[in-house]
Amino acid sequence: MAEETQEELLAALGRVPSGIYILTIGAGDESTGMLASWVQQAGFEPPQVSVALKSGRPINERIESGEPFAINIVGATQKHLLGHFGKGFAPGEPAFEGLELAATESGTPALAEAVGVLECRATGGVDAGDHRLIVAEVIAGRLQHDAAPMTHVRKRGDHY
Repeated sequence: MAEETQEELLAALGRVPSGIYILTIGAGDESTGMLASWVQQAGFEPPQVSVALKSGRPINERIESGEPFAINIVGATQKHLLGHFGKGFAPGEPAFEGLELAATESGTPALAEAVGVLECRATGGVDAGDHRLIVAEVIAGRLQHDAAPMTHVRKRGDHY
């Protein structure tokens, strides 16, 4: 592909909007969270979502093993959560210091300040280039605040 054509492709791909989410999983010392932007509703009955995660992340194996996880919907004014979760956490590193939690039905940590929370369990996954596309059933959910979600539009489609 010609360089100019590649640049046009990346500019257009970057304009695909997404939300901003915090994925949470685990309990106690095994709990963690990460910033995610590629989340999409994928089915009505049963309710399902798709989540694209960079291949090789430690959280991927846990999610695909069937461990329940939560998708916390970040509000439009909650930029502080980007700073908190954007750097990532090493396995065993505390991820929720200074944040109020409100557990899901299965005990998965959820952010009390999130607009809403979807509790999920993976039903399948497939490689998608340098990411893993995970399909998950939404097993519980709640709207916690009547607020607009944060949206994200990138300048280029080759980075977050």
